[in-house]
Amino acid sequence: MPHPCLSCGACCATYRVSLHWSESEPALGGLVPPELTERIDAHQVAMQGTCWSKQPRCVALDADIGVRSACRIHPQRPQACRDVAASWEFGAASPQCDKARRTHGLPALTAADWPLRDD
Repeated sequence: MPHPCLSCGACCATYRVSLHWSESEPALGGLVPPELTERIDAHQVAMQGTCWSKQPRCVALDADIGVRSACRIHPQRPQACRDVAASWEFGAASPQCDKARRTHGLPALTAADWPLRDD
C-alpha cells in the first residue's frame, strides 16, 4: 500500500513553509536549497510560493493535488515539513493534515488508510 502522501500534496499547497535561515545556509550545514527560499525577516525564510500568495504552493512540490505528489527536495526538506505527520500515520489524527485535505476537497485520512504494522 503506497504512503497516502504520495497521492495527496495538500499540505504543500496550503501552508506557509517557514524556517530559520540557517536551514538554508550551506556553510552552517543547512540542507534546504537557498535558491528555493525567500526572506521573511532577519531570522526566517520561507519556501518560495508559500509566503505571500493567497493560494500557497511550495516551489518544490511536483503534484496534481489528490492524485499524485512528490517533493523535489524530499531528503533536503525543511524541519517544518518533517514535523507535519499525516493523519493516523502514528496512531492519531493530525489537525494540519485534516485541514489541508479539506481545503483541497479531500476526505480526512483514517486509521484504515494505513496498513497494519507489527509494532
